[in-house]
Amino acid sequence: MTEDMWSYRSTSGHLAGTVLTGYKVEATDGGIGKVDKHSDEVGDAYLVVDTGVWIFGKEVLLPASTVVRIDPDERKVYVDRTKEQIKDAPEFHREKHLDDTEYRRELGGYYGMGGPFGGRMI
Repeated sequence: MTEDMWSYRSTSGHLAGTVLTGYKVEATDGGIGKVDKHSDEVGDAYLVVDTGVWIFGKEVLLPASTVVRIDPDERKVYVDRTKEQIKDAPEFHREKHLDDTEYRRELGGYYGMGGPFGGRMI
């Protein structure tokens, strides 16, 4: 992967300071929910997506590198994962996603070099 997993791709259209809360999130094969929380912090950017009834109210954390495009007119964020890949992601832990290095390592293993994607964007 040429860009850091916790940073938005330069081609995503992300502008620092843009409030993404409430934007719909689209996987490669359909909608997965809405952005509940996000971070623009350099090297630590991510989206927390509330999947609603799709996966029984589960929330998932997506590293910013999964974002391929942001459409402010449609209020949509497009990511490069399928619904199944997002459903199979490590469980989101609201209380430890900011500080727990082991949790971040687990996410990095799933989305990054050691995960099922082999460090490539699909």
